[in-house]
Amino acid sequence: MPRGPLMIIGGAEDKLRRRTILREFVAAAGGPEARIAVIPTASSLGPEVVEVYDALFRREGAAEVVTVRPESREEAQDPDLVEALGKATGIFMTGGNQLKLSSMVCGTPVGDAIVAAHRAGTVVAGTSAGASIQSSHMVAFGVGGTTPKQRMTQVAAGLGLLQSVVIDQHFEQRSRYGRLLMIVAQSPQLLGIGVDEDTAAVVEHEVDEATGTDRDVLRVLGRGAVTVMDGSHIVTNAYEAKRSAPLLASGVVLHVLPEGAAFDLTARALVPPRASVDPSEEAELVEAGKDLRQMARDIAAGDASPSTLKRRQAREAKKSKKSTDHASDRSQDGAPS
Repeated sequence: MPRGPLMIIGGAEDKLRRRTILREFVAAAGGPEARIAVIPTASSLGPEVVEVYDALFRREGAAEVVTVRPESREEAQDPDLVEALGKATGIFMTGGNQLKLSSMVCGTPVGDAIVAAHRAGTVVAGTSAGASIQSSHMVAFGVGGTTPKQRMTQVAAGLGLLQSVVIDQHFEQRSRYGRLLMIVAQSPQLLGIGVDEDTAAVVEHEVDEATGTDRDVLRVLGRGAVTVMDGSHIVTNAYEAKRSAPLLASGVVLHVLPEGAAFDLTARALVPPRASVDPSEEAELVEAGKDLRQMARDIAAGDASPSTLKRRQAREAKKSKKSTDHASDRSQDGAPS
């Protein structure tokens, strides 16, 4: 069975109006048959944070919503919590403090159950802190800013659902370009992914039709953008820069991906957009195709030029119109007053 999709949400997803991202999550979890486990460990809020998501997911049609909230590594050993995750068709991790979440969950039976569920095909989603923990390397904390500076952030281990990447959230809204670029400068093998608010990076495991090789493809959903930083060919002084000094970062490849864009994380390349036809123009294109095919048949049958055929068609159309008008006049003359 292929791995389940990941929904990496940049935080502040719409909960009141369209609810595009949350609706997509419930649909991926099975719609009316969805059994969703909410993990609110990162949040400092009490039961109300679960109540909000419980109401939202049920409104979108989910059949069942349960809470899995370990507040210590000891509680994360609880077999009942592990069982609840094993039965879930969708797992959702809320926002809050990602370092608290990773400290309580990573390397425990609950953390292992999340990884196992993902590998078995369950959709795993997380917003804000719940987004950051999905990668192999996680932003623990740090300041904002557009210029990368030495020691402006620190990295911790995540769940590793997505390998060789580091994820940051609230990206544009909290100006986190600098700290993500700092991590990429220090660890060029990592792909930096920054997700805006009310935006999701949806990652699915696919088989490339052309080559037959496995790949992870990221698609963007929501009103913001996903920023990808590829430091494969970076030139940097991160290894020698002093504390809080601006970093040299040259040759980084930047991708800004709005809704509908797709990116191959394995090949580190943009997936070419598919050609689309405006529905209003589709009927016209079909009709034009019929006309061209008919003209080709007429040319082949009558050994006539296209200009000759056009004049012939115009005469036939005019003759047909006169015949129709004449029949209409006769009908009106014979009609009772």
